[in-house]
Amino acid sequence: MTIEKGQKQGGIFTQTMRVKTSRRTELKNVTREIEAAVRESGCLQGVCHVYVPHTTAGILINEGADPDVASDMERALDRLIPHSGDYAHAEGNSDSHIKTALVGSSETIFIERGGLALGRWQAVFFAEFDGPRGREVRIKIVPDPVS
Repeated sequence: MTIEKGQKQGGIFTQTMRVKTSRRTELKNVTREIEAAVRESGCLQGVCHVYVPHTTAGILINEGADPDVASDMERALDRLIPHSGDYAHAEGNSDSHIKTALVGSSETIFIERGGLALGRWQAVFFAEFDGPRGREVRIKIVPDPVS
């Protein structure tokens, strides 16, 4: 993964992360990279928006303590929405579009005391459904207004 230098304008911090995947369906834990962006932003309290600008990849929050959970999710999604199916879309990646529609392309995470306010076992995952490829994850950190 590579992370571009973040930019700050009017208190809002933005950063783009480049993710390389190695499998057609792959969940990659990107929590550390997003936490690093929060630290770089200097935001103590606010929200972190994470957005994936692709139609065959997404972002999700789930258990990150046991890597078997991500593997189980990859296999379950492939069983539920198989690569080969009765699809009309000619590019051969209809399953990827459907998986992305179910998972979603954005997450919003509270920032508290300068860090992501994730639950004890939660982690943020980039979800690849049409890999392997290089992808982009956009991060926007918005501090709470000072009262």
